[in-house]
Amino acid sequence: MRLLLDLFTILTVSAGAFFFLAGTIGLLRFPDPLCRLHALTKADSLGLGLVVAGLMVQVSWPLGAMQLVAIWLLALLAAATVAQLMGRAMRRGGPDR
Repeated sequence: MRLLLDLFTILTVSAGAFFFLAGTIGLLRFPDPLCRLHALTKADSLGLGLVVAGLMVQVSWPLGAMQLVAIWLLALLAAATVAQLMGRAMRRGGPDR
């Protein structure tokens, strides 16, 4: 059973790292700031979710799993807030436009 949990952790954390890498590539390759922002926030949110899912099966203490979920939710909230503020600044003619 432990081997299956370890395999699940390896697969989900690796998939999360892949999405982090894809978001970074999108940040570097897309032409305008709004496309870069979209690629980065979507890929990072999914990547962090996969990493948290993989780590949750390794936590033996329920409070530790709740802390991981809280970190993930706070990161989602922060990413959405920053993306909204940056998108609004770009629409109003901010830097890099």
